[in-house]
Amino acid sequence: MTLHDFASPTDAERIASAKASEGVFTKLMADEFLQSAGRDGPLHNKVLSVKDLFDIKGQTTRAGSPILANVKPASKDATAVELLRTAGARVIGRTTMTELAYSGLGLNPHDGTPENPLFSRCIPGGSTSGGAVSVATGLADIALGSDTGGSLRIPAAFCGLVGFKPTQASVSMSGAVPLSESLDSVGPMARDVTTCAISWQVMAKRPVATIAKQRPKLIIPQNFGLTDLDPAITAGFAELRETLKTKGWELRDVTLPVLEDYGTLPVWQFSAYESLRRFGDKLGEHGAHMDPRVRQRMERGREISETVFATTLSQRAELIASFRAEIDDAIVLLPTVAIQPPHFDDVATDDGFSKLNLLALRNTSLANVMDGCSISIPYGRGEALMGAMLTSFGGQDETIFGAALAMESDLGNG
Repeated sequence: MTLHDFASPTDAERIASAKASEGVFTKLMADEFLQSAGRDGPLHNKVLSVKDLFDIKGQTTRAGSPILANVKPASKDATAVELLRTAGARVIGRTTMTELAYSGLGLNPHDGTPENPLFSRCIPGGSTSGGAVSVATGLADIALGSDTGGSLRIPAAFCGLVGFKPTQASVSMSGAVPLSESLDSVGPMARDVTTCAISWQVMAKRPVATIAKQRPKLIIPQNFGLTDLDPAITAGFAELRETLKTKGWELRDVTLPVLEDYGTLPVWQFSAYESLRRFGDKLGEHGAHMDPRVRQRMERGREISETVFATTLSQRAELIASFRAEIDDAIVLLPTVAIQPPHFDDVATDDGFSKLNLLALRNTSLANVMDGCSISIPYGRGEALMGAMLTSFGGQDETIFGAALAMESDLGNG
């Protein structure tokens, strides 16, 4: 599998546009970017933006937070960055993100939040907010990001992109600031499935090879992910189903018992407990300088004892096993996000933010908790744009890509 260069701005034009962009980059790497042209590899000359969560040699990794502003510069690139560079990708800069990657909406009061390039005065989604906007506006071909509860797939759905959350163990988190060691995954965003597939193969140290299109059975759980949808999402998902049926896909409505049990799992505990365990000392020293919404969610970790969290981990392990058994050879199809991109005004209040953040994360978090793999593909146009999400259990990454390639083609995206 190889990538073909598409029409794109010159390097100088790209740098000029990046400098003029608001809230997209925390640091531009113009000199290094210009000097790195011509690298061979499966990602030859592809422009890469890097979420400010990943180490780049000689730079401070802030993870969008003032509490990490004084950490030592990195001694080497994060593993994912190193692998993508070796494959020929060229880093243009570090992108903005939600502080410590702790929300699905992408807001950051310290570094700024870029506007959604497709929906005027709307948020881009997060936590990989700057990464999504960098690709959607043509400043980058690939965005390297993380996904703890949807942080690649939510902004992909909001910005008309493809976002892939791989099986957690397939891509190293080495050199990346963790939020939840249980749920964090490293993956790419791009404008097409093929670019995401190659990027994942590179980061997972797999042979870069063609993945065959396939149309596996799709199941649509009737007991999860289909309530409280925006009207445009409801209409778009119904249209998506009919389109896929006409292309020969088998779709079945099902009720999955595991999703009833999943509803009893306190998913919020993973990020709260594990982030507090890692950043608790800095929270005590510098918490007043943090985004209050991030700090408050992290402080909820104080409510959780080690014994209680051990029970949560055990319950999760049982759910993972049940999910694998109940899915079998099918793939779950759902809207990526229940809502369309909210306006900035909609998330200005704490109540508005909390409600929309939960809705944004609801469908995508399933794959993280179930240790699965999941991809969001854009569907629709204009105000009707939404994300179509395919999810399976862990280790099914190539199956997910095969289905995504077929769906992308059938939807007229590829």
